[in-house]
Amino acid sequence: MAAHAVDPSLETFENDLWWISLIKLLGLFVLLLLLTLFTINYERKVVARMAVRPGPNQVGPKGWLQSLTDGLKLPFKEEIIPKTADKVVYFIAPVISATVAFTAFAVIPFGGVVNMFGHQTALQLTDVPVSVLVLLACSSMAVYGVVLAGWASGSTYPLLGGLRSSAQMISYEVAMGLSIVAVFMTAGTMSTSQIVKAQAHGEPVEMFGVTVTTPGWYAVQLLPSFLIYLIAAVGETNRAPFDLPEAESELVGGFHTEYSSFKFALFFLAEYINMITVSAFCTTLFLGGWRAPWPITAVWEGANSGYWALLWFFGKVLILLFGFIWLRATLPRMRYDQFMRFGWKVLIPINLIWILALAFIKVVRSGALSDEARWITTGVISVTVLALAWGWPAKKKPRQLSIEEQLAHRPPGSFPVPPMDLQVPPSPRARRAVAERAPATVGGDSESKEV
Repeated sequence: MAAHAVDPSLETFENDLWWISLIKLLGLFVLLLLLTLFTINYERKVVARMAVRPGPNQVGPKGWLQSLTDGLKLPFKEEIIPKTADKVVYFIAPVISATVAFTAFAVIPFGGVVNMFGHQTALQLTDVPVSVLVLLACSSMAVYGVVLAGWASGSTYPLLGGLRSSAQMISYEVAMGLSIVAVFMTAGTMSTSQIVKAQAHGEPVEMFGVTVTTPGWYAVQLLPSFLIYLIAAVGETNRAPFDLPEAESELVGGFHTEYSSFKFALFFLAEYINMITVSAFCTTLFLGGWRAPWPITAVWEGANSGYWALLWFFGKVLILLFGFIWLRATLPRMRYDQFMRFGWKVLIPINLIWILALAFIKVVRSGALSDEARWITTGVISVTVLALAWGWPAKKKPRQLSIEEQLAHRPPGSFPVPPMDLQVPPSPRARRAVAERAPATVGGDSESKEV
């Protein structure tokens, strides 16, 4: 008989033995290091395949040990510290970035309750009633490492990169937090293990007299929140096309320009662990966590039991990581003002409207409103939305000035303008004027030729 998955509760973690927690802690640390090495090579190979060129293929079987050799090489390279750097903060900044990146993974559930050395324990380091807030706090703390690195380097470009990153991460942290509010409202909990449990089965909904079971994944039920989270996650991790703090064409390398050797390796490690963290967080909140997708669970009852959950969890994470790599290989970098405008004027307003709409749907489905009040409220909201959409002022484009008007509005002392007709005038230093020549005729007159 197939074993069924056992969901952990908060009491499950209170009963863990200390050495079981230590084993899970060490296993999590090693797993993140291996995942980072894999993701770096994974990205290089995928981007190379998209660009139709060979990727890493020399070190190890088909180049899969290239990241390991790079990781071993970096700590032994020469370390250069600028004279103007604040030595203490310069050292602490990469440690902050790497530490909070590791800490965020402590509340991510990898599976249900399993048998580990004869003891029942969950495939999760720990869980608290507000685990999601712990993840948000860790991602908020990551900005300190970036900002302090840019300030402590004592250089202009790292400082600009740090300022950009602080504005960017704070802005998109708001959008990410609002996208998660819909998950709280639907699941009724902030515990990551209980959010996964809430997505185990769909919810029956009556539509036109027919009872339909909705999909359990919140990526389907809360599609606007899922899409906004994906966009905010890319902005939160400073990945292309939102990699403004590290824009090579503008800031050399951004906040880590003056870092080398092991400190640079810590920043590199933190960036990729943050990618893995937001992918794992998205898997937990929107993609059913460690549970297998529907076609597999329909034919295999024990798909979610034991250590099989690790396979489904990391399969979803790798698919999301592929999305990060795909965006980097295809989209150009956005302009900074466009990027900030998109976060504040598009993502956040859409998020707020979606939360209000979801709250109204929850009230209607709870039966708190009578049928008459329900129809009246729905009608008033629909009319209001249509009126706003109809009367919303259209953006007027300014009149395009002609070239002569643009030249007339130029301030005095401006740089000279080349000729608009693309004809180069003769040089005043020429010793003689070039006489105009009549175009030469090629061949003779056909009528004068004798036949």
